Amino acid sequence: MENYLDLRQILGIIRKHIIFIIISFILCLIIAVGLEKFVITPQFTSTAQILVNQKKDTSVPGAAYQDQQADVQMISTYKDIITNQLVLKTASERLANPVKVIRSARKARYHVSANGHRHLIKASRPAVVKSTGTPYDVSVKQLQGAISVTNQQNSQVFALNVESDDPQKSAAIANTVAKVFKQKIRRIMSINNVTIVSEATPVKQKSFPKTSIVLLAGAVIGLLVGLGYAFIRELTDTTIKDDEFLTNELRLTNLGHIAEIRKIHGSHLANKHHGEHLKPNHRRV
Repeated sequence: MENYLDLRQILGIIRKHIIFIIISFILCLIIAVGLEKFVITPQFTSTAQILVNQKKDTSVPGAAYQDQQADVQMISTYKDIITNQLVLKTASERLANPVKVIRSARKARYHVSANGHRHLIKASRPAVVKSTGTPYDVSVKQLQGAISVTNQQNSQVFALNVESDDPQKSAAIANTVAKVFKQKIRRIMSINNVTIVSEATPVKQKSFPKTSIVLLAGAVIGLLVGLGYAFIRELTDTTIKDDEFLTNELRLTNLGHIAEIRKIHGSHLANKHHGEHLKPNHRRV
């Protein structure tokens, strides 16, 4: 026996189970919203833009264009340096203790006289630092997972993107890593023309999950569950509902229809108790 459905049967199945399909659709939407609000941790992304432009001799004709193309190709190298432990370890330490040196420390100065005695000229002075923000305990491995570097084609500006569960934290990480990279790149590649084009700012709009995508996923899953249940229920139902199954599928001949026989109250045929008092040869068939 072949199991196939035409368009009329498909629409009939949908109409028959439309209530369950609607309930499944609404229920999955509610579950999707609940997961987004109470289970999935929202993520926020902040971006700092960096420009690295090496100063070179431009007196040679065409050298400026070649140097620009070389800078663009070097962005891949800058990406590797930014995500290297050399940069991220320092950034992690600064994030854990975000301070700014207001006045540097000074050692004590002495004068040694002819007889060997030391005389204090200037007393030592401790460094004066100022807290510049909220400390964040972020490991190097966590920084590597939170950072991504992107750039537009043929552009010397690349974006340092940081994603975390707090918008303030994302901005702090992006700005700290950008500043550390600016300092480290001078020693690594002798480049002293790194510019932070724009510092990262906290973005309160979450970048993950997208509400529209979550709702769409819930709606699609709800419809698939409802339709799947409806079609499986119909295809696995072996009950014979009409004579078309007998004639079309089993190739049997329809000899006619017998109407439903109901009991006639008060008759000897319907009254079993009364029939028991009749003699066997007087009972009607």
